[in-house]
Amino acid sequence: MLTLPAESVFGRFYMKKSIFDPANQEHDISSKIVAGLGRISEAFKVLLWEKAKQLGLSPIQIQILIFIAYHKQGLGNVSHLAKEFNVTKPTISDAVRILDKKGLINKNFSQTDHRRYVMELSDQGRKIVSETEHFANPLKYQLDDMGPRDLEQLFGALGKLIYQLNRHGILSVQRTCYGCKFYSKTKQGDFCNLLNKPLLVPDIRIDCPEYEAVG
Repeated sequence: MLTLPAESVFGRFYMKKSIFDPANQEHDISSKIVAGLGRISEAFKVLLWEKAKQLGLSPIQIQILIFIAYHKQGLGNVSHLAKEFNVTKPTISDAVRILDKKGLINKNFSQTDHRRYVMELSDQGRKIVSETEHFANPLKYQLDDMGPRDLEQLFGALGKLIYQLNRHGILSVQRTCYGCKFYSKTKQGDFCNLLNKPLLVPDIRIDCPEYEAVG
């Protein structure tokens, strides 16, 4: 269970006026945005559930397979996946047990500790990923109809929101530029010291392979 200090951002949510009250939303654009994000989250879950039902898998099992497919192997372990998806280790362990039983993953055990392992996809697992990884495309298609300026502004706001949610302990994992040790803010704007170049808003990464946390 997530426990946060009283001064955390959660403290701001305990207000007399509910963000879910349409009357309050009329006078508070932040509440409208939260309600909107909730609707988008529901759309994401609906699309994921539909694909999961077609293949006889659970949504978290599909998410694990897709994550393993596109991230470095060291992240494919139970501890990290629990943080990645903000669920408990037993939940991930149960999902992994089914994936292993279905032959969708291979476990590479540590030579020094045979209780620890990282996962990689089997051939069948890669086939499942190819059949499932496009489940969220309907959301992308709607975004593609927006203008470049609107997309840039939306992306900039989302990147900063993800970073702030991580800073306040609401999201366990984030790999945005803002929390990376290679990132710096200069008078000219955002800068990546790894790539040694300025970062425009479209250059900011949400899930950077080279990300390294500060400190």
